[in-house]
Amino acid sequence: MPRVVGLLLAAGAGERFGGPKALAQTDGEAWVIRSARVLRDGGCDPVVVVVGAARDDVAALLDDTVTVVDAPDWAAGMGASLRAGVAAVVALDADAVLVHLVDLPDVGADVVGRLVAHAAPDVLARADYGNGPGHPVLIGRDHWVGVADAATGDRGARDYLARHAVTRVDCSDLADGTDVDAPPPMLGR
Repeated sequence: MPRVVGLLLAAGAGERFGGPKALAQTDGEAWVIRSARVLRDGGCDPVVVVVGAARDDVAALLDDTVTVVDAPDWAAGMGASLRAGVAAVVALDADAVLVHLVDLPDVGADVVGRLVAHAAPDVLARADYGNGPGHPVLIGRDHWVGVADAATGDRGARDYLARHAVTRVDCSDLADGTDVDAPPPMLGR
């Protein structure tokens, strides 16, 4: 069975959100903890979490089953976080990396598992929730260097993926895959 590393991008400041999304909570659980668990439960081993803004607070929430990678240039955008994460993953003996975002709280281990089932060194696959490509994205090791080289600004792997054949994996029966860009409205106001 192919070995897949789970790579969680959790470095952003969440300016539109009102603070780092990694520290946001649902039912008393920080999104960074939930997302790392989702990767692990979906078949990723090891799990690598990229931190940046609030790095110390985010890293303090994670246990020793997670490898924490610092993206010192996180403010340059998702591309910087992706490059830092891929650089850490290159040293690992894995066939593929599954890139997940911390602000997708409805994406569960079942989505991750469905993508992990496609793992191979030459794979490019991503979740589709019925409205076009989404996250997570599965990237075989044959593509790691190209993805890292193309990752700029907030575009991450988008440009690289646009130039290559990518398998869309239907996950519309499992989640809606919507990233959360604003905190929920306050009740009682």
